[in-house]
Amino acid sequence: MILRPKPSPRHHATLAGAPSTAPMATVPAWLRRAIPDAQRLAGKDVEDVALVAGAAIGTLDAIVRRQERWAGAWRQRLALSAAAATAKQAGRVEDEGALRDAVLLTRPGDFLSVGPAGLLLLGWRRLAARPAENLLKEKSLVAVLEEFGYAGDDEVVSNLTDDLRQLAASDATVGMMTGAIATAERHGFGRTLGAWLADALLAQRLGWVHAVPLLGAEAALGTSARPRRSAASSVATGIDTDPERAKSLLAAQARAALRAIDLSAELERRAAKLLAVAPKLRAKAADAVVEKLLSDDAIVASEKIAGMSDRGLRRLFDRLVELGAVRELSGRPTFRIYGL
Repeated sequence: MILRPKPSPRHHATLAGAPSTAPMATVPAWLRRAIPDAQRLAGKDVEDVALVAGAAIGTLDAIVRRQERWAGAWRQRLALSAAAATAKQAGRVEDEGALRDAVLLTRPGDFLSVGPAGLLLLGWRRLAARPAENLLKEKSLVAVLEEFGYAGDDEVVSNLTDDLRQLAASDATVGMMTGAIATAERHGFGRTLGAWLADALLAQRLGWVHAVPLLGAEAALGTSARPRRSAASSVATGIDTDPERAKSLLAAQARAALRAIDLSAELERRAAKLLAVAPKLRAKAADAVVEKLLSDDAIVASEKIAGMSDRGLRRLFDRLVELGAVRELSGRPTFRIYGL
């Protein structure tokens, strides 16, 4: 389905101080029409769905490799969507706004106060922010298991790491992706973790510096956060060769890639507006505020930024909203939150 391109060198990235000159990503009309929903999968061959998914991921890959200044905000916005979807699948009521509040309005380091849904968001934010090459190491897996509400002992984590290493070394990308879901289930974890693992494996396969949260927002991957321990097609590797399951996963991946591409175009326009007004900002540390807006989903109005007072930061945000460069995301008169 997907080739293995070499990782793009960091010096090919857009210069940190310059706006991108690359055109916004466009998705061909034929590709939009070809991406199937759950009702249109019947009768389709795995190969046909894999071709469409490969085309969608190829378009997404071109965006990732540009390493835009706003890519951090893009990935974290996708992480928020994934967390909201997986929280709903787990039977929780928190939407994106509530999840954002849980994390941003909690004191830094107060890990447990964010609540179970907030921990889900921290897990997806981990996927989006940490280097892709480190995501599937034991230390990272221990942390994400805790964030997703699981207690994995050393033996379980070691076995999970070994299984993922085998999947990463396999030549079949489709088997690697379905295997990530099956492996998570076989170890007694939910499909939410399987989606996280599949996104991490894809990023490593394609040589991305950071993973892009994709599959977490796809309800088609399952609705149970803690399914019963299942018998995978291969107990040794976790690879699941069921064609119907493969088709469902590939279609979900294609839909997720399309959403990510569309969001990138939207955030590129918003980032361009922010960068256009940035030279007009006279406040101290305005450059640092702009960079934080480009690198994260949102900033609270009380964010501690060196060289910027609370009052100065609020005035700067008011100015940016007036100029149409950022949005106030909470809808509240107090404890306000701003982002692209």
